[in-house]
Amino acid sequence: MLKITVNESDTYELRQDKDQWWLGDTPFDGNIVDLQDKRYHVIWNDRSYNIEIVESDRAAKTCTLRINGQLYTTSAKNRFDLLLESMGMSKAAGTKVNDVKAPMPGLIQSVSVQVGNEVQKGDTLLVLVAMKMENAIKAPGEGKVKALRINAGDNVEKNQVLVEFE
Repeated sequence: MLKITVNESDTYELRQDKDQWWLGDTPFDGNIVDLQDKRYHVIWNDRSYNIEIVESDRAAKTCTLRINGQLYTTSAKNRFDLLLESMGMSKAAGTKVNDVKAPMPGLIQSVSVQVGNEVQKGDTLLVLVAMKMENAIKAPGEGKVKALRINAGDNVEKNQVLVEFE
């Protein structure tokens, strides 16, 4: 189940039950045609909709759509987001990171960020080679790179600080 908010005002529940999609209590019995390049044509309730995905951010669960020429901004919350919100922990999903430490000893093969870069959760920061395996070290949350404590070619120890964030 998803709770979709459109233009920060209207909220809808979207869910799938087996092969049937539901918008609130109404089954979706329309037709969707994937045209190309993030463009779709939808026929629903005897109406035609031309839809273009203008921008989307999977991590933030937001999307901007152009529907029949009109822009709509959407945000989605899944069951996990709704549970955190009900427990008063909605800010826990958008973790801000302070620093990233080496999970194991190894060799820094490459660094993908620079001081001043903004990173989002899941962005690759660097590649650490350990035991002949390349390990992509990803950002555990969002932040701005304050300092790099390593360079490509450096050997690091477990728990050594690699990247600091503001």
